[in-house]
Amino acid sequence: MQFAKAILQYDDQTVEFPFNKMTFFDELYVDFKQVDKGSYQTYHLAIHPKQSIQIKKLSLVFNHAFLSSEDPRIFCNGYQSWSESREYQLGEKIPSLKFWAKNRQYFGDEHIKEIPRGKNKFHSWSYTYIKNNNNFTFLGSLKENAAFTYFIHDVAAQQIIVEKDCNDLELSHSFPILDIFVGQGKEHSLFDQWKNEMDLPPLRAQPSTGWTSWYNYYTDISEEIILKNLNAFSEKNTPLDYIQIDDGYQTQVGDWLSIKSSFPNGMAHVAQKIKQANYKAGIWLAPFICDAKSEIFKQKKHWLVKDKSGKPFVAGNINLWGGSFYVLDFYQKEVQDYLIQVIGTFTKKWGFDFLKLDFLYAVCIFPTKNKTRGQIMHDAMDFLKIQAGNKMILGCGVPLGSAFGKVDFCRIGADVHLQWEDNWQRFNGNRERVSTLLSLRSTLGRWQLNNRVFHNDPDVFILRKENNKLTPNQQYTLLIINTLCGNLIFTSDFTGEYSTEQWSEFELIYHLQNSEVKEVQNLTNDKYLISFNQGGKRFVAACNLSNKKTSFLVKKQQIELDPFESIILKS
Repeated sequence: MQFAKAILQYDDQTVEFPFNKMTFFDELYVDFKQVDKGSYQTYHLAIHPKQSIQIKKLSLVFNHAFLSSEDPRIFCNGYQSWSESREYQLGEKIPSLKFWAKNRQYFGDEHIKEIPRGKNKFHSWSYTYIKNNNNFTFLGSLKENAAFTYFIHDVAAQQIIVEKDCNDLELSHSFPILDIFVGQGKEHSLFDQWKNEMDLPPLRAQPSTGWTSWYNYYTDISEEIILKNLNAFSEKNTPLDYIQIDDGYQTQVGDWLSIKSSFPNGMAHVAQKIKQANYKAGIWLAPFICDAKSEIFKQKKHWLVKDKSGKPFVAGNINLWGGSFYVLDFYQKEVQDYLIQVIGTFTKKWGFDFLKLDFLYAVCIFPTKNKTRGQIMHDAMDFLKIQAGNKMILGCGVPLGSAFGKVDFCRIGADVHLQWEDNWQRFNGNRERVSTLLSLRSTLGRWQLNNRVFHNDPDVFILRKENNKLTPNQQYTLLIINTLCGNLIFTSDFTGEYSTEQWSEFELIYHLQNSEVKEVQNLTNDKYLISFNQGGKRFVAACNLSNKKTSFLVKKQQIELDPFESIILKS
């Protein structure tokens, strides 16, 4: 890979400039540096306007011979936590939403028109790599606080293009807009070098386990249900870290301090019961959104982001919430004061130790004329981190680069489904759909982030037979992959009804969680090999995510796996 050119479009001008030289134009000057670190390089670009300008586009272009190897793999990181993230082969295409599914769907990047789409045009957010056998070409953003970074792989043009999400930004002051890492070499070394260049704070949390109410009870929860599950764990002295109350305790989304009558003794009482049982208490909230039935929507419409017609902007639809939801304007002082009150009540008054903060992407769906999406997301994440203080944060539905160093745990895949796949949403091209298959692909695709930039949350495993359509093979595969590739291992099962066999599988998490994953190989057609060390011994997990029987060659041994089956072999 070789640097070709840097291009800046602003106002009605298009200019190019070299690195390691200050370049002057009538309206601005550019400071563009390349720092050679031996096995990798970093690039840093700052724009210094002499007058007010409007940025149209910023691109770095690298030449890359995609066709120089037989089967290169291109890793594409999705826009946010739920977005499908995996390696692609040449000739594949990143799915796009069907036209009928685009209305009011802002979960992903479909509304960002600058993204090129089509066959052999791949795009990746915050970081990307091209893998040729065991050799990697890696590019990663070092800072997303100025603007999000996306990487375009144009196979036909034999180019990798680095672009900043800053279109139509009005700029009248000096702006350090781009800092990226570019390296070639071995996988672990490159990810370590990239992480070290970002200079993130050390991780403060430990790998953890827990229970969440969502994937069994959804919004139909109560104090009785939470305490019933708590007692099931307490009776067996199950060594979990967190008991987390998910969506459904509040009367409406957005009205976080208005509690349903199904919690008659209040949230502080439930948190206290959890802590008395020697677990830590967790709670869910989506700080930047509200639904149509909330008091915020009824009484505080001036808090909401408006569309072009001046009406509250509809950010999406969730059936369990009764329809549309809306975005709070984070920069309004009243909104920030409200969130300070909410988080302070949860942590200081009610005593919760762990905050699951969800739908975070919503705060930055649309940039303003003087704030990029990246700036808005950065400001919002800093605000949440300050308010949470020493409490643990699980980020969810968040652009991952904005969560580096800001959260303790982060969701790195879609929500797990109670069946393997949602075929209708898959047909629609929804890359953020609720899907066990989609969740696992992203968990396997983003495994390298674990224990580097945060602890990965791969979502729940499910072992119960009731209220669930996953087969035993699918359940076991979900358990194995989540435990090996994640550091926050949750279930939503009522374990009081577990059989001896189910408890035996449950206890696998304690045997596998501290394994050291050495490599994840995406073979083809949803076939994966996970090589890992455990207790000084080497193992490999062969995982078949497909609905077809398939064969694996593992250490010269041919094995056959049934649909959705996984097996662990000693290497």
